Amino acid sequence: MGKKKLLVVEDDKGLQKQLRWSFDGYDVLIAEDRESALAQLHRHRPAVVTLDLGLPPNPDGATEGLATLKQILAEAPGTKVIVLSGNQDRAHALKAISMGAYDFHQKPFDADTLGLVVERAFYLHAMQEENQRMLQIGADSPLARIVTRDPGMLRLCRSVEKLAPSSATVMLLGDSGAGKELFARGLHDLSARHEKRFVAINCAAIPADLLESELFGHEKGAFTGAGQQTLGKIEMAQGGTFFLDEIGDMAMALQAKLLRFVQERVIERIGGRSEIAIDARIVCATHQDLPKLVREGRFREDLYYRLSEVVLAIPPLRERVGDAVLLAHHFKHQACLTERRSVPAFTDDAVLAIEQYGWPGNVRELENCIRRAVIMSEGPQISARDLGLAEVPQSGTPVNLRQVRDAAEYKVMVTALARTNGSIVKAAELLGVSRPTLYDLMHHHGIRISP
Repeated sequence: MGKKKLLVVEDDKGLQKQLRWSFDGYDVLIAEDRESALAQLHRHRPAVVTLDLGLPPNPDGATEGLATLKQILAEAPGTKVIVLSGNQDRAHALKAISMGAYDFHQKPFDADTLGLVVERAFYLHAMQEENQRMLQIGADSPLARIVTRDPGMLRLCRSVEKLAPSSATVMLLGDSGAGKELFARGLHDLSARHEKRFVAINCAAIPADLLESELFGHEKGAFTGAGQQTLGKIEMAQGGTFFLDEIGDMAMALQAKLLRFVQERVIERIGGRSEIAIDARIVCATHQDLPKLVREGRFREDLYYRLSEVVLAIPPLRERVGDAVLLAHHFKHQACLTERRSVPAFTDDAVLAIEQYGWPGNVRELENCIRRAVIMSEGPQISARDLGLAEVPQSGTPVNLRQVRDAAEYKVMVTALARTNGSIVKAAELLGVSRPTLYDLMHHHGIRISP
């Protein structure tokens, strides 16, 4: 894999050389004016651009630099543009940010600090590109609505794919808003029943005295107000899938009637005298601890075992590695498409806030938060304040691979040396490396053994 392409738009020869030297880890492309910058953009499509605002024919002003910025973002909206400006150009730099620039850095620049800004820009660009790629690849998949990169969630998707062709009754466990109905629909869409109806009912959303009629239907005259025969939701799911959401909230009296349907696959409408055979796949879900409800006598044990032939536990969003930011980008693009608005970028503080927030309302809360921010935001960026989240200090979890690797190496070496009481021979053997390699790593991390 080749080096990442970084476009440097700078007319000063000395700064060109300095920037090229500072970013020797990238494939640095040089442009001296707007025309050459756009030519490089069209040819190489760099993910990140550093842009000097003072470009010819107006090197002492910012009009040409701002015009270049506008054209770059118009032709490649996903490009991360980092503006370089002097102290006296701070107002122009802030204007560039309002136009959609990713960040700005003052000249004379500090190579290490600017390097971190550039590295972060590449990381965000790659994450957004991967999100779009996943959406494109999964567009025709029945599980396309489940946007994830978390290993546990991906294993869950594989389990759904295996279970879908079977007739097993599936119990989905998970917090409210975690995506239980999406998995239920996935089970239906991947099954042989996908051409028939998927019928869902939320047991917690319907009063107990009305739920029986909703489930089983009623005959004309069965009770006051029953002016005509009405089919229940179970009967509507004939040949398809019947999804019982929040099954833990169903009253005990109704559980007995549901048990008969689950066991015998027949129902009777309220006021009816004939049995109706039903062929429907049963999927149910709850956020409650059903075994605990069984022990407390609030849920029938026989019904519980009938409904839980296969149990799938959906992890909450806070436990899904990287999914909060991935979903935030997904929902942002969805909201912008619905509202017919240009796609704003998340600021660094917004990304950190999304990563660190616990999301007690799970995916549903995140979706509502992003949609609200898209509607209410006024500029080309969405900040942590726009999201209604507290700002997180920049010294959060590192995403730089070198930093993560160094931290892991340091921790495991200290652990190995502690377990072996400082013995280099035994520690090297425990770590699976040679003694010279361990000495080199210790020297790199500043680890010394007291004599």
